[in-house]
Amino acid sequence: MTLAHFSAKPDRTAACEAILRTVFLLALVLACAGLPAQAREGVEVGGNSSFAKLVPAEQVELSAAQQYLQMLSQADSKRALAPKDNAQVQRLRTIAQKIIPFALEWNPRARNWQWEVNLIGSNQINAYCMPGGKIAFYSGILQQLKLTDDEVAMVMGHEIAHALREHARERMGKSAVTHGAARIGGALAASFFGIDPRITDGIASGGANLLTLEFGREDESEADLVGMDLAARAGYDPRAGVTLWQKMSAASKGAPPQWLSTHPSGKSRIADIEANLPKVMPLYERARAR
Repeated sequence: MTLAHFSAKPDRTAACEAILRTVFLLALVLACAGLPAQAREGVEVGGNSSFAKLVPAEQVELSAAQQYLQMLSQADSKRALAPKDNAQVQRLRTIAQKIIPFALEWNPRARNWQWEVNLIGSNQINAYCMPGGKIAFYSGILQQLKLTDDEVAMVMGHEIAHALREHARERMGKSAVTHGAARIGGALAASFFGIDPRITDGIASGGANLLTLEFGREDESEADLVGMDLAARAGYDPRAGVTLWQKMSAASKGAPPQWLSTHPSGKSRIADIEANLPKVMPLYERARAR
């Protein structure tokens, strides 16, 4: 028996071992591929729109801060700005303090926002959170709807979600595309991000009234889901979203049907909230147990 015969057996053994290792690793990869990635607990709405990247976040937030300050000044001049020791102001700020820590996960910029909450004396049933964390409630929404803390948290979470998901910046980006397409024509098709910065700068620095900017149905539905997630994590009952929109629907009788409005109907919103309650109720129950 030659040396070749002795060397052949170890070679075959080594080859078999290599094949087995490869098969094992392949099986492991396939098994892992069959498993979902570690899912985020709560609602999942995907990433922010790429349109938002067309407008500098810093300029949008600066414009929002300026418009917010102007609004507060006007309200103060009419004696409509509630003082900091007002019971409803304190209530709103307490709820905000519980929600804001859970907002940071949705947008890293929110960590450096100068959050602010104020109450404006007005019969309007309205509230908003501008880019940069500038929140305002109108007394009408609290008084006319007689909102519970859980319902206030749902409203606040919804408005904060608009800011976190950068819906205003997204709409500015879409506007920039429209203006840019008209101005630079074929260059836009050649390079999507090749929009003249003077256009986006102009829109960001004052071309949009952030106090009255309207969002589309998708933005509103997304804000509902993210808002209920935020509220639940802060210890507020997300089921309040159902009673909130029942109250809102009752208060907006005569409003156009969903297909004639940019906002989802109350029934649609309630249905979406109810469908997503199983995702957020565990968050709420855990928060309440803390």
